[in-house]
Amino acid sequence: MATHFYTASSLDGFIATDQHSLDWLLKQDIDAEGPMSYGAFEKTIGALAMGASTYNWVMQHEEGRWGYEQPTWVFTHRELEIPVGADVRKAQGDVTAVHSEMVTAAGGSDLWVVGGGDLAGQFADAGLLDEVWVQYAPVTLGSGAPLLPRMLDLELLEVARNRNFMCGRYRVRRG
Repeated sequence: MATHFYTASSLDGFIATDQHSLDWLLKQDIDAEGPMSYGAFEKTIGALAMGASTYNWVMQHEEGRWGYEQPTWVFTHRELEIPVGADVRKAQGDVTAVHSEMVTAAGGSDLWVVGGGDLAGQFADAGLLDEVWVQYAPVTLGSGAPLLPRMLDLELLEVARNRNFMCGRYRVRRG
């Protein structure tokens, strides 16, 4: 069991624009079944963690439909509108206790920190982030939400090309 931060980034290191838009990402050419693809990755996941901005983006982009079967913890102080039948749980504060709940719920499968680099950074700060997967899109944004607003020492494990994306998988070095 491992905890992953799987995301896409612009070449200049941003995961969303200043307005939280991913329009730049959604127009890129990627093979949904290709190397290091989202579909194959998502099949290995037993539980998810995400921030409120990511949750709201998913809900707006999917027009209120929830596409994940895995239990999901949303870190927020805001009220959430949760779709009927979705296993979405509100979380606050230290990620350590929530991580323990996620491990139990995942039943031996991996965990995924979705979206926000700051949330992934909180898992890393607590020593709970094992891998970072980044799909680099051939675009620069100039500003926005940073990929990981922390200093992390990473070891490159795997590299692939998926059409226009340069994909990398890294192990988080500890100590």
